[in-house]
Amino acid sequence: MENKKDILSRSYIVYIMLCVFAISILYKICVIQFKEGDQWKAKAEALTTDLKTIEAVRGNIFDENGNLLATSLPYYEVAVDINAPSIDKKLFESKVDSLGFMLSDLFKDKAASLYTRLLRKARKKGDRYVVLKRNVSYKDLQTLKTFPIFKRGKRGGLVTLQTNKRERPFKMLAARTIGMSREGVLPVGLEGAYDSILKGISGQRLMQKIAGDVWRPINDENEVEPKDGSDLYTTIDINIQDVAENALLKTLVKNNASHGCAILMEVKTGKIKAIANLTRDGKDSTSSYSENLNYAIGYATEPGSTFKLASYLAVIDDYDLSLDEKIQVGNGEVTYYNKTIKDSHAPESPVLTLQRAFEVSSNTAVAKTITKYYSKNPQQYIDKIKSFHLNEKLGLSIPGEGVPLIKNPKGKDWSGITLPQMSYGYETLITPLQTLTLYNAIANNGKMIRPRFENEIKKNGVTVKTFSTEVIAEQIVKKSTIIKAKKMLEGVVQNGSGKGLNITAFKVGGKTGTAQIANVGVKKVAGQTLYGGVGERKYQASFVGYFPADNPLYTCIVVINSPSNGIYYGGLVAGPVFKEIAEKVYSTSLDFIEPINNKQSILSSGPSAIKSNSSELASIYKTFSLPNTKTYTVAETPSQHKKGNAYETIESSNLESQLKKGIVPNLNGLSAKDALFLLENSGFNVKLYGMGSVKKQSLEAGKKYNKGDKITLILS
Repeated sequence: MENKKDILSRSYIVYIMLCVFAISILYKICVIQFKEGDQWKAKAEALTTDLKTIEAVRGNIFDENGNLLATSLPYYEVAVDINAPSIDKKLFESKVDSLGFMLSDLFKDKAASLYTRLLRKARKKGDRYVVLKRNVSYKDLQTLKTFPIFKRGKRGGLVTLQTNKRERPFKMLAARTIGMSREGVLPVGLEGAYDSILKGISGQRLMQKIAGDVWRPINDENEVEPKDGSDLYTTIDINIQDVAENALLKTLVKNNASHGCAILMEVKTGKIKAIANLTRDGKDSTSSYSENLNYAIGYATEPGSTFKLASYLAVIDDYDLSLDEKIQVGNGEVTYYNKTIKDSHAPESPVLTLQRAFEVSSNTAVAKTITKYYSKNPQQYIDKIKSFHLNEKLGLSIPGEGVPLIKNPKGKDWSGITLPQMSYGYETLITPLQTLTLYNAIANNGKMIRPRFENEIKKNGVTVKTFSTEVIAEQIVKKSTIIKAKKMLEGVVQNGSGKGLNITAFKVGGKTGTAQIANVGVKKVAGQTLYGGVGERKYQASFVGYFPADNPLYTCIVVINSPSNGIYYGGLVAGPVFKEIAEKVYSTSLDFIEPINNKQSILSSGPSAIKSNSSELASIYKTFSLPNTKTYTVAETPSQHKKGNAYETIESSNLESQLKKGIVPNLNGLSAKDALFLLENSGFNVKLYGMGSVKKQSLEAGKKYNKGDKITLILS
């Protein structure tokens, strides 16, 4: 009996405790639900929602003619909220099969039945965010918006998240100069230099984390829209770039070279019109080439014989040497301490003039000349070289510019052979673009211009910044020295080491360069040097110059590293690349066309301004209530012709009468449309360049013509 009571009492205690426990749980639930509900709900939302960045559309990069060099293409993650309140059961059941079929037909990654099953499953489970496809193009997205259910707009449950992918339409062309800008990677090229301008300002969007670690956007009135980046217009001409890259590639393949670069710069402005950098991807001769490293800007090397120009500029400017100065070269060898300097070929005479020594690129001659005038005061030579700014970076916008080296006579690395070695391009380091800048200064009559890659920055089509020409030095040497330097450079191509260029259409001034490449890390031992043994030596071939020599418009440098087929001289390896670039630029550029219609004759002062064709002019008269004293035929176009200090009106009928007589009229100022109308009706084969009115014509006014003759019109 006592045991029974004891068991009952224990049972009651347990029962009471369970009741108390249940009541306490119920109480806590009530507290959480009603008293603390808002607080816990806010915490839950804070854990599952977050402000996410909306990436702004990165600005475009264009070439000088408006061709796209780099652009951001939008791609989308496409999802569906198939349980949206606006999608009722009737709508879903009537359209789900056709929607599945159309999704399958568009994406071609799943059968229609699988898409239908996915949508039905999501509908049944109450899922509010089901990813259908990632990396969907803008074109496919627009198609998607026409599908059943989705075409209802915001009420169709379609959810998209945009990402932007950077693309270069011309692929490898100027790829390293265009560059890239990625998180965690050092900025490269123009993309890196102008990252803050191109990337725009990111926006913000409230998103919720759902099952599967997926984030879906939440409609939020406070969403911050991103501001797209600005556009950069460069100095690059993609057509010239294509010429430079292909010419360089052909020579690299032909000579089985390691890498090379080519740069074309506009003389007066410093605009870089083309810059090609190609590197062999593998070690064997079958490897392809790509734009991996920017050698033109980022790598300072021993320039070799192209540096002789700097040495001769220094000594001619300091001592007013004549180009007829006699230099004893003997057998083409000279020894300073333990270093014997040799010419690449035996000299044609034991005595050479300074002009001839430069033309044949004599190492002995330049070493003797510089040593003769500067051995007692080498600092004077170094100071002169530094006055050409060859010891300084160019200050380019593009990051990664190579560091030049011009030794100091007081430095530990200066020796008894440094001065003669420097005279012909050794024991010094400069980049190809620095060498080009020096030669460009000669072409520009002594004015040194900073190279640049930018023309302007635009925001929504409106120019917000323009880049102008920057002068590094107004006059690097005396004008008399410039005249001598030009004669020397033109002599190289006409009679010297650059004669193999064989350019007949126009004159060129330039210099060949051949340099042995030091093997970094190799110590000097008996029979060996830093440059390796006779069979192990590697070379760098180069050619730099300007054209046309009579009125220089462009300078160009070509550098070929480690040609491996037994030919390594600059004129033979780099020269052909220069020639191809120069000839193609010359033959296609309007800058080289001579002024026309400059002879004084009855016809040479033809119409200078065209106002309108007849219908347009009549409309203007009527709009502004102006008197119209003549009724023009469709073919007639009134223009202005200068007579003394006044202008008199003439009509296109005068031009037509000249054409009927077989005479080429002066078309200056005529609109493209009217010029084309007149000329084609008269049997001409017309070719137009540019936009606007006629500025130049290839056939001189007043000359006789025959039907079928070709005529080129330049518009502006």
